[in-house]
Amino acid sequence: MLMPVFGPCLNCEYLRALDRGPAIVDLSDMPTPRVQFIHGLEGSPQGIKARLFAEHFTALTPAMDTHDFAACVRLHADTFVSFRPDVLVGSSFGGAVAVALLQRGVWRGPTLLLAQAALRRGLGAQLPEGVHVWLVHGTRDDVVGIEDSRLLAHSGTPAFVRLIEVDDDHSLHGTVESGKLVGIVRELLDTARRTS
Repeated sequence: MLMPVFGPCLNCEYLRALDRGPAIVDLSDMPTPRVQFIHGLEGSPQGIKARLFAEHFTALTPAMDTHDFAACVRLHADTFVSFRPDVLVGSSFGGAVAVALLQRGVWRGPTLLLAQAALRRGLGAQLPEGVHVWLVHGTRDDVVGIEDSRLLAHSGTPAFVRLIEVDDDHSLHGTVESGKLVGIVRELLDTARRTS
């Protein structure tokens, strides 16, 4: 089945301002970034990360039946059409869904993978070329070993792929509570806008 390819819905006025040279850009006039969040196996649209993204961004976290991986991939591919996210964020099982979307070429925009479980779902350790993909993984994760993210981070375009190892567990509670996760999303978006 052929599916349309979706990338980020970048703010054109912001990009035109960057093209005009080193001027001060008033970010208060820019629309709030759109984050599509793919929750984990035991997560939900009411989970901590989903609520955090909703508090800081225009966010959408579709509810998924995590017993059907293929249906989760289709759901998020279909959601791109109406929501038009600027960044895709996937957590654990949701990270596997995000990697599947990347590998199938359905999504080509900035992607943040949180303690991703793609290799555990049987997906190859391969990110597409030319796509900004950042991975955040806790060094104390005892559910999905950090080696999975280290392996995945060695693929794709080296200048666009970044692994951020944090002193945290699988749920990344410390990274969420400290506010670092919001900062990482903003930095990923800023980097993608400057280098795309």
